[in-house]
Amino acid sequence: MKKTNIIANRFREVILNGTWIANTNYKDQLANMDWETATTQIASLNTIAVLAQHIHYYINGINNVFEGGTLDIKDMFSFDFPPIASQGEWEDFLNRFWNDSEAFAEWIEQMEEEKLDENFVDEKYGTYLRNIDAMIEHSYYHLGQIVLIKKMVLHQNTPS
Repeated sequence: MKKTNIIANRFREVILNGTWIANTNYKDQLANMDWETATTQIASLNTIAVLAQHIHYYINGINNVFEGGTLDIKDMFSFDFPPIASQGEWEDFLNRFWNDSEAFAEWIEQMEEEKLDENFVDEKYGTYLRNIDAMIEHSYYHLGQIVLIKKMVLHQNTPS
């Protein structure tokens, strides 16, 4: 199997379909979640919806580069999203998240393996491989937060 296929499948594992590392993934955690749970605020923690949108923001930004565009994402804007105010808005977001994540994985699969060692946009950002690996690791980091916040929200809504 090509290295790019292996990396693409690692990305799919955290977002779409895997259980090997965390015994769960974003789709498993979010697909059947209602918008009220996703947007419930616990103290000063980010909501589940904001964390999912944060990861999607970076996926979209990297997809733009994969498509030949510029790197337009900025850390300072990576948590700024309009509030999700209905189940329909939540489901629309999730569909974009799944579709854009699959597109991300497909871009990796189609990539020539030599491209993995090339600079990503600018030398200061490191290689394509470094940025793809960072996206996977960043996704696992926030997946852990989502799992914990989900437990806190569900516990908060459970009668004593």
